Amino acid sequence: MTTALFRTCPDTGFKIDLKVDKLIKWNAVTAIVFLMVGGVFGLGVAMTRWPAVHLLPADWFYLALTAHGVDVLLVWLIFFEMALLYFCSAILLNSRLAAPKVAWVQYGMMLVGALITNVAILQGDSSVMFTSYVPMKAAPAFYLGIILFAVGALMGCFVFLGTLYIAKKEKTYEGSIPLVTFGALTACIIAIFTIGAGAVILIPTLLWSMDFINYIDPLIYKVIWWALGHASQQVNVAAHISVWYAIAAILFGAKPLSEKVSRTAFFLYILFLQLASAHHLLVDPGLSSEYKIFNTSYALYLAVLASMIHGLTVPGAIEAAQRKKGYNKGLFEWLRKAPWGNPVFSGMFLSLNMFGFLGGISGVMMGTEQLNIIIHNTIYVPGHFHGTVVVGTTLAFMAFSYWLVPTLWQRELVFPKLAKWQPYLFGLGMGMVSVLMMGAGTLGVPRRLWDMSYSDAAMPYEFPAAAFLMMGLNGVFALVAGVGAIIFIVQMVGTVMWGKKKVPAAAAPETAAAPAAPARTPEASAVSSYGSAGTMEVPGTFVLALIFLVTFMLYYFVNWKYLSSVWGLS
Repeated sequence: MTTALFRTCPDTGFKIDLKVDKLIKWNAVTAIVFLMVGGVFGLGVAMTRWPAVHLLPADWFYLALTAHGVDVLLVWLIFFEMALLYFCSAILLNSRLAAPKVAWVQYGMMLVGALITNVAILQGDSSVMFTSYVPMKAAPAFYLGIILFAVGALMGCFVFLGTLYIAKKEKTYEGSIPLVTFGALTACIIAIFTIGAGAVILIPTLLWSMDFINYIDPLIYKVIWWALGHASQQVNVAAHISVWYAIAAILFGAKPLSEKVSRTAFFLYILFLQLASAHHLLVDPGLSSEYKIFNTSYALYLAVLASMIHGLTVPGAIEAAQRKKGYNKGLFEWLRKAPWGNPVFSGMFLSLNMFGFLGGISGVMMGTEQLNIIIHNTIYVPGHFHGTVVVGTTLAFMAFSYWLVPTLWQRELVFPKLAKWQPYLFGLGMGMVSVLMMGAGTLGVPRRLWDMSYSDAAMPYEFPAAAFLMMGLNGVFALVAGVGAIIFIVQMVGTVMWGKKKVPAAAAPETAAAPAAPARTPEASAVSSYGSAGTMEVPGTFVLALIFLVTFMLYYFVNWKYLSSVWGLS
């Protein structure tokens, strides 16, 4: 019989395998370090896009843009997601971790791969940006590092699946896996598809960069690469929605209005979410309109339906839990009396709303073949990214960290009063960055543009004055968000290094097959169990959903009106 060493968390009652405890800590800390690195490069990009500042020369701008994309879109998020996968499997299921040695290899390969790619970028020969489109050629180390990083992440996915098997075999939980774990499983399945697509295209590209292959067709490269590039963001979507459900359970003891419906929504993600890769191919030749429409609509918007379900059931679960506690006055007492001073809640709720209103609505608009032509390859596209990956995923992960880090390290936050403001600074700052970039893109400002004034161009072009104003304000709000990011990093590092120590529980050897059942808090029981909130009415949530729907419709048809003005008839 396998023996494992566990400790009991005094805050939640979770029984934690000490091996997974260390792995979660190392993956989470490394993620935050790369968030800091990528954030520094991002500030350099934002300050260069600010016309009045124009900080970096052209070569450094494209270097910083490449490093920013790699470090924040891949490295920070996937390292944190590895920690999340281990938490949702071993800890939530009260199980030992499958193959901890393999999990350490996962960590090592991802770290080495990330460092190799960053070094290649800093050497100045690999400023091909995140997409690394051929025929632009980076140094072989650039591709090699990403491949090593991806293989490490794939190993982490299999460790997660192995842990689910062990937990089921050793009966460490009853019934179905918790909804939060089911969401993590969804992210894992999409990640395996994503990494497979990356291997199909990046391994030949590595050989091409080493001159073993003479030619790679650019269109084929784009089609396959975006199955990596866009689908990797769908991993983030599934992961951060799992975090929403977890936080709702941890803070409120909330359960979804219908767990079967929520699970079905996650299943729709598995089937249809990664189809959105075609969003980036809508102006490319060689692909039929039928292919583009089917894929960019997520197979007739079935994945959009799934997102709307989550957007309804997460705040609905919170409302139901709050009304059971007596917050029943009017439509929104449950929301007014929510713990807005707790960064775990404020970060999550800001993430939920801004992901829907900024990232979700703009994503559907971008996925419409006719409308896409208005904003294709403009700065609207990274504006959309910031509405999904930043104020959606990154802010959700920050919110969860405010609970996870003090719980795992058993230390109190170092600056709790400052922590209350951090989600608002980062979330609202990045929300405005998203809005302003999308606004400037609507006016035609290209993405990946070093100098929007075209000061050295033989044939200069003048954008509307509003575009310059928006890009200037973009820089201002990027600084505001940067302050929020710095506060978060200081909070996490400070809590780990010198936070006030809680009384630790002594570790004791126990058999993994039959661990003693710890006494869990109601919140811990909610996040690790399953079930539904029942039939309680949630009128406030439905009013919020109607506001979202009206906003969605207005924005969608405003863009059709804008399209009609672009192509006038004579």
